[in-house]
Amino acid sequence: MKVRDAAPDRAAPRARHGRRAPARRTARALTPLLWLGPSLLLITTVVLWPVVEMFRTSLLRISSSGVTLGSRGLGNYRDLFTDEDLLPVLARTLVWVGGVVLVTLVLSLALGQLLNARFPGRRVVRWAVIVPWAASVLMTALIWKWLLDNYSGPVNRLLLDAGLIDQPVNWLAHPTTALAWMMWVAIFVSLPFTSFVVLAGLQTIPAEVYEAARVDGAGPLRTYFTITLPLLRPAVLIAAIINVINVFNSFPIIWAMTGGGPGHATDTTTTFMYKIAFYDQDVGTSAAMAVVNFALILVMVLLYLRAARWREEVR
Repeated sequence: MKVRDAAPDRAAPRARHGRRAPARRTARALTPLLWLGPSLLLITTVVLWPVVEMFRTSLLRISSSGVTLGSRGLGNYRDLFTDEDLLPVLARTLVWVGGVVLVTLVLSLALGQLLNARFPGRRVVRWAVIVPWAASVLMTALIWKWLLDNYSGPVNRLLLDAGLIDQPVNWLAHPTTALAWMMWVAIFVSLPFTSFVVLAGLQTIPAEVYEAARVDGAGPLRTYFTITLPLLRPAVLIAAIINVINVFNSFPIIWAMTGGGPGHATDTTTTFMYKIAFYDQDVGTSAAMAVVNFALILVMVLLYLRAARWREEVR
């Protein structure tokens, strides 16, 4: 009898242990959430909640004083898409983003190579390159606006002294030249960050790879296009995505230099959205423009990622 009684006593702890095992596994699986929780809460508060609120606002009728007057459905989107200025603004935004990002990447590849080379005073040059990025974007735009002034600007003075123009030019009064100069300022501001991302990518490439290429008889151009550029792909991908987002949402440069004018002639979607909200006093339609702006950024980034992955699959 004692032997038979002892068996259940040993089986009971095993049964209790078996019941606790799934709970322990669940606890171990949920443990990372304790560490990820603050980050997820921050992302939800700073990123997801404003997106949801932006979309919700785009469906409301809001007075000029900020009072919600009820739902408007898709009426704000209907007003936005029937605005005759929308298509030119969208086209100009694509030119603005594509031109600035493309030229910035090309120049950064060359500047990154220069900063990666060994020469006297390299550290000073690196410090000098980062200054435009460290400075205030608004202040940089205002300085360039003064440089381009048709009365007292040094740019006109230099061009007049060099005999390249006969009379001062009001560069920011003409939409074409104003957009070109604003794109140059955006490139000037974006170049330091992108160049240092490229420089960081260059410094991760092992020297043995270049030694093997030299042994195989590869010249500088062949080495650059078959070794350096492919290995720089992650750095270029990161730089391009960040630049697309930053340039798409670049408000200070355009607003400080031209205010999007004359009229909407130099507006991008960001300044256009601002004018709808504060000039036209139409918060709902401005929120609809913000939703469209957000969707355009996502589409451009996804298309770029898809194109980059396609090129990798081809290789």
